[in-house]
Amino acid sequence: MKRGRLLYAQSGGVTAVINATACAVIETARKHRIDVLAARNGIVGALREELIDTAKESKAAITALRYTPGGAFGSCRYKLKSLEQNRAQYERLIEVLRAHDIRWFLYNGGNDSADTALKISAIGRELDYPINVIGVPKTVDNDLAVTDCCPGFGSVAKYTAVSVAEASLDVESMCESSTKVFIIEVMGRHAGWIAAAAGLAARADGDPPHLILFPEIPFDEEKFLARVKATVERVGYCTIAASEGIKNPQGQFLAEAGTRDAFGHTQLGGVAPLLANLVRDKLGYKYHWALPDYLQRSARHLASKTDAEQAYAVGKAAVEYALAGHNAVMPVIVRTSDAPYRWKIASAPLNAVANHEKKLPKNFISRDGYGITAAARRYLEPLIRGEDAPKYAKDGLPGYVRLRKHLLAKKLPAYEIS
Repeated sequence: MKRGRLLYAQSGGVTAVINATACAVIETARKHRIDVLAARNGIVGALREELIDTAKESKAAITALRYTPGGAFGSCRYKLKSLEQNRAQYERLIEVLRAHDIRWFLYNGGNDSADTALKISAIGRELDYPINVIGVPKTVDNDLAVTDCCPGFGSVAKYTAVSVAEASLDVESMCESSTKVFIIEVMGRHAGWIAAAAGLAARADGDPPHLILFPEIPFDEEKFLARVKATVERVGYCTIAASEGIKNPQGQFLAEAGTRDAFGHTQLGGVAPLLANLVRDKLGYKYHWALPDYLQRSARHLASKTDAEQAYAVGKAAVEYALAGHNAVMPVIVRTSDAPYRWKIASAPLNAVANHEKKLPKNFISRDGYGITAAARRYLEPLIRGEDAPKYAKDGLPGYVRLRKHLLAKKLPAYEIS
């Protein structure tokens, strides 16, 4: 087997379990006696030749990564342009890989990261540099094509369902003389997977959430207000789970902030207060709203065991695929059974994943547009099963790890990111 180093990088919004994938990558590579470098802050670090030597990290520290949220090596929102638009950027990446004898590159991210990995694989072939590029799945939005689910989603789904159940018990206890409407805003720009997960909190008919607002269903103000009013009159209060990406009948985001992120995505913000104000102005109810934001994707203390195991499995498989000579592929999760729930890892071509988006199926949304179906529950429920809590220290806090992140000496001229 050819010798060389493996480069791992994290990209985009991090999850509660992305470091479990990093842990698997390093532990698996060490078993094969392959040195692992990690790019500091994703592809940006690779371009700047800021490469972390993971050999300087202890076995205990790497093991602890499995239970630590955030992105241990730093992530980024930086989208490479096409090969035609900025070929020099890709040539710089190959220069860095060549300078440090990197033969395998694993890019851990979502749709845009899969696209980047595919482009790097192509330029490697074009410049005759032997590099095996593997995309590694990660996203809380659960919108990657081909894979049954995305590592990171199961944990945010568990957090969302638990939070809706707990907050609703609070609201129910106070609704006689206080709050009548509670709104929780969850992530999901175009796909309502996280919003759907809120529906798992309802174990019986009439349980909260009473309304789920999906980006796949146009928001109807009149219908929404009538449903809220009817729910409050029937049960005393109303819990609403709203996706940040809900749109009006014209297809415009209700809460568009007017800016875009580094990937070119519309920045969203504040659909919960917008809905709350609507409820106050039109119905006169006292309300509270919550925006979990980073909390929902960083809550490692409430991670799903299924999710953590799948995050580790894709990292392990990515290394094995790379060392076996696979290129431009991604390890994906294949569901083989609902009951009992079973899954396996398989290989998928990156061009089937990159620039494709998986939305919530129509048969997962109830006929009235405000809830989930039995089919959705069958799909979602296994993904939040099991607890995988970190060990707690004597001070009562989780024993999360911070790595040393020792950088290798640079061999190339400095490079400015444009």
